[in-house]
Amino acid sequence: MAYSAPMSSLSPLGSLSRRLAALDARSRRRILAPRAGVDFASNDYLGLASDPAIAAAIADAAARGVPAGAGGSRLLRGNAPEHEALEEKAARFFGAESALFFSSGFAANAALLATLPQPGDLIVADELIHASVHEGIRLTRAAHVLAAHNDAAAVEDAITGWRAGGGTGTVWIAIESVYSMDGDIAPLADLVAVVDRHGAVLIVDEAHGTGIMGAGGRGLSAPYEGRENIIALHTCGKAMGVEGALVTGAAIVKDYLVNRARGFIFSTAPSPLIAVAVGTAIDRIAAADDRRAALDDLRAHAGRAICVPLGLAAPVSPILPIILGTDRRAMAVAADLQAAGFDIRGIRPPTVPAGTARLRITLTLNITAADIDALAPALTAALAANSGAAHPGTAHPGVAA
Repeated sequence: MAYSAPMSSLSPLGSLSRRLAALDARSRRRILAPRAGVDFASNDYLGLASDPAIAAAIADAAARGVPAGAGGSRLLRGNAPEHEALEEKAARFFGAESALFFSSGFAANAALLATLPQPGDLIVADELIHASVHEGIRLTRAAHVLAAHNDAAAVEDAITGWRAGGGTGTVWIAIESVYSMDGDIAPLADLVAVVDRHGAVLIVDEAHGTGIMGAGGRGLSAPYEGRENIIALHTCGKAMGVEGALVTGAAIVKDYLVNRARGFIFSTAPSPLIAVAVGTAIDRIAAADDRRAALDDLRAHAGRAICVPLGLAAPVSPILPIILGTDRRAMAVAADLQAAGFDIRGIRPPTVPAGTARLRITLTLNITAADIDALAPALTAALAANSGAAHPGTAHPGVAA
């Protein structure tokens, strides 16, 4: 996709053209680029996006007459048997009382935060929480505050400060189990303890944990699922290889979302065929210990081949960020790597905090150890050609810089 042509200042869309030009001047203008090169950019961690078993399940369902479209919202005629079957299966698999299927993780997160917290409540969100949570917070009527990243003490301080100021409602804590741009892992046990001490509710976005973390790929929240004060969001479009998202938690949470979540109520239901595909993907991740082991091997190999030479901490997840600071440098290094045949993207603000533009390298079963070995010297060369090496220590503790 090429940039749109500049428009006349007299055009009613001229202000949009000027804003795009301003983004371009700051190296922040985005375009849609086709897939090209070795996959170091996708979230298809287990390589299931092209899994034959999932494709066969879709084909079989279509042959049985399962429709491609739902035909309406779930509260009209769009509530297909496939949706119901998927939600029952997901609740059993993840160990929750209920599950609700959304069209995307963004829609699910926005619905959770916009709907569940009530006036007089408090939302405490990690400062690096995903944009979808910020969207929900933007729509909420509850008070909200951001807490220092992965700092359970900061979360608790926010709660105690709010209570001391007269806050009496429910506290909702929003975190990611594995952070999408930093690759680090939330201190879940500490946060669950905070939740228990303060009668709060913990919302865990498992987008980058489901499928690859926890027993059977159930995510890092698996030990706590089934508790009244734990809500998890399991994205289906990353390690599971399909699309959509499953919110798991107490039955009353599902009931309330069905009745009050506008993003659910007023959206056409996801395709019944996709519901079938997600159900099959659950089977696939449940039996994917060998894939998870292979992914762990790639992560360890990347630590040795990429992180050690650059003086960076070893990755603790398949997400390896290399923080370069400026937008221009991140995009220049990414462009050099793309020209060398590696699909690596530069990530800029506002997706990440100002001054932390980075390369986001992801490890999936779509690559091999040989691909990592080929990337390592190309990365070193691209960094050197664009004002030196990476800056260790600029990322959050325990994460590759």
